[in-house]
Amino acid sequence: MQDILEKAATIRLVVFDVDGVLTDGSLFLGDDGQEYKAFHSRDGHGMKMLLATGVDIAVITGRTSQVVLHRMDNLGIRHVYQGQLDKLPAFEELIRKLGIPAEQAAYVGDDVVDLPVMRRAGLAVAVEDAHPLVKKHAHWCTPNAGGRGAARDLCELIMGAQGTLDTQLGRYLD
Repeated sequence: MQDILEKAATIRLVVFDVDGVLTDGSLFLGDDGQEYKAFHSRDGHGMKMLLATGVDIAVITGRTSQVVLHRMDNLGIRHVYQGQLDKLPAFEELIRKLGIPAEQAAYVGDDVVDLPVMRRAGLAVAVEDAHPLVKKHAHWCTPNAGGRGAARDLCELIMGAQGTLDTQLGRYLD
């Protein structure tokens, strides 16, 4: 676990997949073709706390959905890449744009399409219910499933490793 904490201490960017990571992977489609997704509120709050510490956050997803744009805007996440069937070029563009080396980026995935980015990122994370091959190639697996607290798990791990977790949580105890 010490090596994971050492990696987490250097992270300046966290990139999340959406379906199966920020959601439980269920896709709700209305008769009109409208797509609906359910996001866990504690994941969102963890992401807001992490942003407040100066760590940047992005999403790269294979699907395209207005609800993702709305949720990310609500959380203050500025880097949103949708419709990325091959996620690695978007990841490379993002780290180049932000001037962050891949070693200081974490990527959270759940399925085999996430493996190319996970293998490039400095901290590869799989959600608890990820595909077995994804878990095999992860540096760390979250205790909670996608859409069920996995994002919060990682946010708190990083804040703990960087010494910012107590400050973020302490704001609610004053």
